[in-house]
Amino acid sequence: MRRISSAMPNTDMQYQMRLRDFRMNEMQSSIGSSRRLNNLRDDPIAAAHSTRFQSHVTHLDRYEKNIDYAKGEYSLAETSMNQSVQVLQRLRELAVQGSNGTYSKEDMGYMAAETDQLLHELVSMGNARSADGRALFGGNDTIEDPFVVMKGRVPGIEGAAITSVNYSGNIVTNKTDISENSRIDLNFAGNSVFWAEQQQVYGQRDVLEYVVTEDSDISIDGKTIGLKTGDNVHSIIQRINDSDLAVKAYLDPVTNSLTLETTVPHQIWLDEAPADNILKELGILSESGSKPPENLHKDVVVGGGSLFDMVISLRDSLIAGDGESVGGRILGGLDSSLNNLMYNMADLGSRTERLEHSYARLDSERLNVISMNSKMTDLDMTEAITNLKMLEYTQKAAYQSAAKILDTKLMDFLR
Repeated sequence: MRRISSAMPNTDMQYQMRLRDFRMNEMQSSIGSSRRLNNLRDDPIAAAHSTRFQSHVTHLDRYEKNIDYAKGEYSLAETSMNQSVQVLQRLRELAVQGSNGTYSKEDMGYMAAETDQLLHELVSMGNARSADGRALFGGNDTIEDPFVVMKGRVPGIEGAAITSVNYSGNIVTNKTDISENSRIDLNFAGNSVFWAEQQQVYGQRDVLEYVVTEDSDISIDGKTIGLKTGDNVHSIIQRINDSDLAVKAYLDPVTNSLTLETTVPHQIWLDEAPADNILKELGILSESGSKPPENLHKDVVVGGGSLFDMVISLRDSLIAGDGESVGGRILGGLDSSLNNLMYNMADLGSRTERLEHSYARLDSERLNVISMNSKMTDLDMTEAITNLKMLEYTQKAAYQSAAKILDTKLMDFLR
């Protein structure tokens, strides 16, 4: 026999009404936020998927911002390159005029004065900076000016004139992520963009009998090349030529010295670890410990100059009235400078095109991920309102039933 208290129906009824109140509150919260998932307990599996989707969208947003930043950097670099091309075209016109032999020495002096001013403009383009003050053509050394100007007295030019322009940046470029496992260079090495000729580095030491005594590494244009114990000079040359670099090595047949030559216009960048001495023993690098490109051995002969070297030679030859030199190597060097700048502009254009395609792909992927997340978390408003109405009806019915049931008490039957 079980004793039934008159409080039990009351307690049970209150529990059921509170449960309906709780469900109605949850439904109203979902309708108010338009989200099906307001707490992880609502649907743990869907919540886990939603977290991954939202994280992926955050990554896509970061990639899109990186692309926008890279496009801004490219736009500034393209402006500097384009202006440099225009200046070089004017310099070429002056070179053609100065080489035809119809102008007086005084006229060529006027051309030299204009050339000197255009040289200053080219240096400004080489030292151009982005909106946040970073050097565009210094590699990842973005604080100092990449091109250092040396000045001195030049006959025919009033005051101190530019006598040389040296690259003081590096060849390491800053990179940014534009998608998963995909990166792109943000800036450029000035000793490639503003170079005129293929460079040659002629060693002066007989290395025919040279043999590597221990495993070592050498670095050419930023790429490490491993050398093994017992490698002779021919093996070293073979390893360099097999490295897919824009640099080729060969042994001079007369002096038996090592020679390095670029296959495209740029400055060769040579280095090795302090513990390694291969390039020093081959007579290419000095023992001073200087950084590239100031670390070449004092006896090394270097050929092939920069864009600035060509313009300085043009100015000096115009001052001297040497039309033959102007129409020979100098004019050829200016043409090579123009071709190299145009090549770098084309490369820049292809990078910009890649960024455009990447941005379009990321934007499409972002919309798809947002749509997938929406299906996981968003509320079906029609269904939610229907369910809310059903809960309201059941709650109303429960209240009416409770009012009738709980109205009768035990005392009503005690007469």
